[in-house]
Amino acid sequence: MTAPKITPRLGVNIDHVATLRQARGELYPSVVDAARICLEQGADQITIHLREDRRHIQDTDVESVGLVTKKFEKPLNLEMGCSDGIIEIALAVVPDWICLVPENRQERTTEGGLNIKNEATYQRVLAVCQRFKKILPTTRISLFVESDQDTLDRITSLAPSIDAVEIHTGHFARDFISGNDLRDHLKQYKTAHEHIKRLGLSYHAGHGLTGESVVPLLEAKIFEEYNIGHWIIAEAVFKGLGAVVRDLNNLIKQYS
Repeated sequence: MTAPKITPRLGVNIDHVATLRQARGELYPSVVDAARICLEQGADQITIHLREDRRHIQDTDVESVGLVTKKFEKPLNLEMGCSDGIIEIALAVVPDWICLVPENRQERTTEGGLNIKNEATYQRVLAVCQRFKKILPTTRISLFVESDQDTLDRITSLAPSIDAVEIHTGHFARDFISGNDLRDHLKQYKTAHEHIKRLGLSYHAGHGLTGESVVPLLEAKIFEEYNIGHWIIAEAVFKGLGAVVRDLNNLIKQYS
């Protein structure tokens, strides 16, 4: 029997709509309108990252964007660090997905996956996941991680407390732009895919991807979900948000 075809999901990260808004302290552009447009044009979920320094997404955005996703019956994926204040907000909002990510106040953007090879980080992540699973049993949890074997080994013991991993594709994306060989990245992603699927977890990808660099990953048919943000918002300056999301969604469907 032939395995059923699975169309990868597109998660659109709208953080940088809020970045534009916060640059001038205005009420525009609206993240609510951005979420609506993305979902109207075929996005499968909306992703937002509530950072401790509130550099883009604000507390009130989490609830307002959540109302949009509920209207469209699509998931809200809340990226967040493991800080107590953000945890309390997540517990109050009850997003469909929580993606735990590392957070450094000095970074321009997330610079890599959670370093769960570090014992203190591992224990903190485990405690947060177990707390969410106890209090928010319907919320699914993913971890933003690297795809190296040592990290995957730590995922094995975390598997009962999570639902997915999202692989940090930033290094792959930079090598694509630089014209470097991608074979090692793809080999590592495929090896990680086999490991993660044996654990019964979903396998997602995100960070730094564009409409061009996502193609080799789509051709490899290993990821079930792609979360893309900065490139979409940048392209929207020239083409419009709806058109960019629609075209990207159509591209992904070609590889189902």
